[in-house]
Amino acid sequence: MTGRAMDDVRDRFFALYEQTAVLVAAYDGFDRLRYANAAFRAAFAVEEGETPFWADIMRRNHRAGRGTIIRNPDFEGWLTNTQSRRGKTGYRAFETDLVGGRWLWMTETVNADGWMLCVASDITDLRPDERAVRQDRDFAIKASHTDELTGVANRRYTMARAAEMLTSAPAGDIAGCFVLIDLDSFKSINDRFGHQSGDRVLQDFAERLQGVARRLDCFGRVGGEEFALVLPATTAAEAELIVGQMLALTRMATPLPDRPGFTYTFSAGIAVGNRLDTISDLYARADQALYVAKLGGRNRIEVDHRISGRTSAAG
Repeated sequence: MTGRAMDDVRDRFFALYEQTAVLVAAYDGFDRLRYANAAFRAAFAVEEGETPFWADIMRRNHRAGRGTIIRNPDFEGWLTNTQSRRGKTGYRAFETDLVGGRWLWMTETVNADGWMLCVASDITDLRPDERAVRQDRDFAIKASHTDELTGVANRRYTMARAAEMLTSAPAGDIAGCFVLIDLDSFKSINDRFGHQSGDRVLQDFAERLQGVARRLDCFGRVGGEEFALVLPATTAAEAELIVGQMLALTRMATPLPDRPGFTYTFSAGIAVGNRLDTISDLYARADQALYVAKLGGRNRIEVDHRISGRTSAAG
């Protein structure tokens, strides 16, 4: 097919997208809207040619009382929770309801580079009792993947994404990096300020890091003050840069309004893995790197470059 013919096919597809009642949208790897057809724009109040981030679409629609119905009274908590699962698997489908009574069946298909295609069909005419059963199922699945305190992914979900990262990588190639993160001197925060303040620090940390994680990354709480970050298709050097940016962001945090001047930090251990690794091996190497970071004075990052008995040239 010639270039002109390909252009003609593309133009016809876009013309069909504009006419269909099905909602179609595409987001890039940083969750910025790059395309939305007329049906999607109308449903979510997006102007033609506009390219906002998904989180910004949700925030402004929530303030305006339109778009997706959000039953959680803590909107930012809902946003953190949703971002912890959004686009982390190759495909997912779920129901969502809009202000005004419309119900949508939404699918998300994610490419290897993090771009995501969203397609939604109107299912408002289906029986309400059937919708309620499916929504209850979706809520139960969501709860089973979520850390109750922070709203980010829980240990089960995070470790599943890490295992998926290893098994989906081409043989011999770097699958990505696994990062263990531990808040520094967290016990002293609880002892000095109380457990409620400690919980607020954990929530602040989760909100900050989830907000800067990339589409394919998975950030979750794996226990106590320990968190994990799964970075698919990421070299050691790239992972160190990403975690370094997160550390700089954390150092500026002041999560306790009644404790002016209070700040906190974390230490991190990064391990590089490939298809030959097991998740247990990868976790152990990240844990060892974290231990070295703690011994080195905390508030720092340590990288373990070993890959299945070999030494990584990356980083």
